[in-house]
Formats: sequence, C-alpha cells, structure tokens
Amino acid sequence: MHILIAPNAFKHSLDATDVAKAIREGLQQSKLKCTCECCPVGDGGDGTAALLIQKCGGTIVPVEVHDPLGRKIRAGFGLIENGRTAVIEMADASGLRLLRREEFDPLRANTFGTGELIKCALDQGVEKIIIGIGGSATVDGATGILQALGVRFLDAAGNILSDLPESLTHLESVDLSGLDQRIRHCPLTVLCDVENSLLGETGAAKVFGPQKGASAPTIQKLEAALTKLRDIMFQQTGRDLAAIKHGGAAGGVAASLQGFLNAKLVKGIDYFLEVAGFEDALQKADLVITGEGCMDEQTLRGKGPWGVALRALKKNIPVIGVAGRVSPAAEAPLRQYFVQLLAISPASIDLDEALKNTAPALRQTARELGNRLARKK
Repeated sequence: MHILIAPNAFKHSLDATDVAKAIREGLQQSKLKCTCECCPVGDGGDGTAALLIQKCGGTIVPVEVHDPLGRKIRAGFGLIENGRTAVIEMADASGLRLLRREEFDPLRANTFGTGELIKCALDQGVEKIIIGIGGSATVDGATGILQALGVRFLDAAGNILSDLPESLTHLESVDLSGLDQRIRHCPLTVLCDVENSLLGETGAAKVFGPQKGASAPTIQKLEAALTKLRDIMFQQTGRDLAAIKHGGAAGGVAASLQGFLNAKLVKGIDYFLEVAGFEDALQKADLVITGEGCMDEQTLRGKGPWGVALRALKKNIPVIGVAGRVSPAAEAPLRQYFVQLLAISPASIDLDEALKNTAPALRQTARELGNRLARKK
C-alpha cells in the first residue's frame, strides 16, 4: 500500500510539514506494510507562503516592519522564479501568533506591516506578488496595507484618520492620489482559505472577530467600520466590496485588495495543489490521509483537506481525515468526502493540553490506523 500524507497545518500547534512527519512516523511504527509520501499542503492559511517558497526553491529576504500593534519586528518575504515573483505571508507581519493572548485587540490591530512587505517586494523589482492571508490578527479591511502604500483615509474635515480600524466609522473619503503606482503594474494574487463575505452574519467581523479577541460590542463596532468602508468605496468607485466572494478573508483584506488594487482572489488550496504538482503525487497513491486542527463546516468551504479530498475522490482514491477535533454538526457532510474521520484527542481534554501533545497524539492515531488496516489485509 502506498499512502500519500497531505495534511494542512494544525493551527496553534504544528505546521503542515511536522503534521505529515508525525503521521508517517506513526504508520511506520504500525504493522502495516506500506510506503509513505509526505506532501504537506497550504490553503492560503498561515504557513502556505513558506511551503510555496520551499516547493519553488525560493530565497528569503529579511526586512524590518511593524507588527499588528505598531512595534518594529523582523519579518521577511520570499523570492521565486528567479526573483520575478514575491511570496508574502501576511501572518509574518500581521499575524495573531505575533501577539500574546491578552494583546488581542482587533479595533487597534492593523495590517500596516503587510503593506510594508509589499512595498519592500516592489523595491526588489518583482513583476508579480502572491500573498497568503490566513492567520491574521486584524479586521481592518486592509486599511493598514493601503496606508503603507500611500492611500489616505480622511474624515469630514479632511483629516487623516488614525487608530484604524476603530476610527473608520468617521470615514468620509479615500484619497488614492498618493498610492504607490508600482502596485498598479504588478499583478497581485491573494490566496484565500475561506469564502466568507465582508459583511453580515457570515462576514469578517461576526465570524472571525471572536477568534481575534472581539467581544460582542467590539464586533458591532467592527461591522460598522467595515460597512462605512464599503459605503464610501461604493460612492467613490461604484464597486461593492460586500459583493466580493472571499471578501471577508483576513478581516476584509481580500475585499479591499480586489476593490482598491484589482487583486485576483483565488481559492488558496487550488492554487497550491497546482503549483505543488499534487496530481502527479496522486497517481501512485492507494490511500490519502489529510487533516487540520479542526474539521468542521469551514473545512467544506475551501480548506486544505477538502481540496485534497476532492482531487483524490475524482480518481476513486479513499481519503481519511485526521483532526484535533471533528465537529459533530459537520460529521455527516464531511463523510461525503472522507471514508473515515479520526479525532486525535478526546473531546473532554483541555485545549492547551491537547495543543501541547499534538505530535504524539498524531503518531498514536496513525499507528492505530496502520494496525487496523493491517488486520483488514
């Protein structure tokens, strides 16, 4: 049996490469006679850019930028295709992992540092930019990115708004005259791992705000701020940011990058699997194992395991999903794609404890799976 191991990262615990390694080790410890190939995947979430850079044999350019709360940090971006294309991980400059839990504050956190990475990439003379936007600490509608590129957000008196995104409710006009014109001639591809819209019940503030520290009153403020941004943008350009598919990704970054900069929004897993040559790896597989930290309703809306399973099933290759947690509410629809769903930790275990033990739990689950498969043979 040849097994293709193609997991996503387990959020806040292990990157995709380490997840694949742990699963492989568990299978090798079992009684199953098999060969394993690791093909860690990214869907636009945190870690996707690093995998792309590695797959393409790229190099890292270190730079100094600002974190979500405006502190200077060291980050970087990748150069691939002989320096013609920059690959940027939004989370490296604007990620939730850069903050302590008590610092989570989506009314203050902004994406300015990601804009600085884009500017530094333009300074390198790149012809194309790819951005993975998962894992952000922000719900600022990309206003920080746009500010770093020279856009000004003004109130009724013509004053520049500070403390974005909280002050966006006072927005009256957007001045694009100072925009770095190099970005107009540099195609921008945004890898999205969700399909959520900018506003409403499935929008950036209500769905992702709580993950980034937003209380109920804060969610209302963020929704009002993003609504104001949509309204002013529509008045000035006729473009409706709220109508853009994937627009709510990364706290509205996707909507604004398309609306203001004509970025191309793509399903991150589709883009990644194409670049990674996943179809070739599938040719030899008898079984595919994929997974992510939590498999739930979001998994079926463009996450990595869904993209992997879709391609495997087209070739009639069975797929097993492994996760830290499998949502009971999503189990029935998930089973349309996965012949088996395995939660590596009991539901009763403390989350922090589970995160610490992800690697050994993955090895144990894979070992037990291998032994079951061996008995069936």
